[in-house]
Parts: sequence; C-alpha cells; structure tokens
Amino acid sequence: MRKLSLIAAFAALLLSPDAFAASDVADPKEINWNHSGAFGTFDRSAVQRGLQVYREVCSGCHGLKYIAFRNLLEIGLNEDQAKAIAAEYTVMDGPNNEGDMFERAGKLSDYMPSPFDNEKAARASNNGAPPPDLSLIVKARAGAENYIYSLLTGYSDAPSGVTVADGMSYNPYFPGHQIAMGPPIDDEVVDYIDGTKNSREQIAKDVVTFLAWAAEPTLEVRKKMGVKVVLYLILLTIVLYLVKRKVW
Repeated sequence: MRKLSLIAAFAALLLSPDAFAASDVADPKEINWNHSGAFGTFDRSAVQRGLQVYREVCSGCHGLKYIAFRNLLEIGLNEDQAKAIAAEYTVMDGPNNEGDMFERAGKLSDYMPSPFDNEKAARASNNGAPPPDLSLIVKARAGAENYIYSLLTGYSDAPSGVTVADGMSYNPYFPGHQIAMGPPIDDEVVDYIDGTKNSREQIAKDVVTFLAWAAEPTLEVRKKMGVKVVLYLILLTIVLYLVKRKVW
C-alpha cells in the first residue's frame, strides 16, 4: 500500500499544472547567424557593437573572465582602442615591494574583471541568484545563440491566470517561465557609435554575436583548419587510389 501511495503521489506531481508549466519552454527562435555553418565568419561590426552593449548594459552584473583585453584586437579594434578600454577598468595587483596589494588601471594582458568581488557579494546584490559569467554562456545553454537571443527578446506580460512572484519576470523561453533577471534591453537602450538602428532585436542580435565570439574566439581558425584538412584528405584519397591502380 505504501508503494502504491508513493506512486500515486509521484503521478499527481507529474500531472500537476505547475509541473507542466516548469517544463513547457517555448522553442527558441531560428535566427540566421553569419558565423554559423562550415564557412561562416564573425561579422566584425556586429561583434564590436555587441561589445558596446556588453559594456554598457551587461557588465554591471555579468563577468567575462575568460576574455583578456588583448583579445579585443581580434575583433577589429586597434591597439590604442583596446588599451583605452582596458584603462577604464580597475584591477587588483601585487604584492608590491612592501607586500601590499594595490589597484591599478587595466592593461592589455589583464582579463576582464568581475563586477563582484566574490560569489557571496554577487548573491547579496541579486536577491540570492548570482548572475552567471558570460564567457561560455552560448556554449553552456541548449539552443546556443538562438536560445540567448530568444531569452533577451522574449520578456512579456504573464498570461491570464499565471502569477509571477515578486522580483521575477515572465519569459516563456526560461524554464519555469519566471526569471530573476529583469528585461535587460529595449529599444534605444544603447546609442551605437556607428549609427546602426538600435532596435531591441538589433541590440540582442549584436550582443549574442559578441558572446558567441567570446565563447570561441578561435572559431574562424578552427573552420579554416577544417577546410584544409578535408582538402588534404581528398587529395590523399586520390593519390592512394591512383597508387592502388598502378600497383594492382
């Protein structure tokens, strides 16, 4: 009888509306990304705009700990521009000759510092939910770029009959549909340096492109190497076939 009761309770949990709501996540939007496919490459202008969005909108809560300022040279910035961005950050260094730690302006060899000193500070500033580091976020989420883009543009009012908890926002692309992060972007939240139209969709696409680059800065090198390997294998196959014909 006890086993039957446990089975019944488990079935009731699975069939409850709350259980379905937690798993009923909307399918991500399908977006055409320039860097997708075997021959895709990063749109440097989009990556640079995405960097601007990250710095002005995201960096107050989310870190990018695996990206060094020198990596910004790979997205088309010159050395002076990268140095200027690095100098805007303060990093902890040391110890000095007296054995003390000290703060200094960032330089190209530094990695982008976290906005919080530690995880507890991050939790305390965000209602107990520390914002994730964005270095590998595109690789860490099922749906990759499409999911991140859908999440950023998917905030909406909750449907009738759905109650959103205090401090939470409704988003059909997030598991459970309630997310602690409020809508981070909207139309005109960033004024692009290059004059690109700053709609919510454009801003979301640019920052996701930047995060895709941050997750794999060597993507283009890997694809070029893959093409060379395939061509080499094709040539080798032809040579081996001709040798076989000659010998046998």
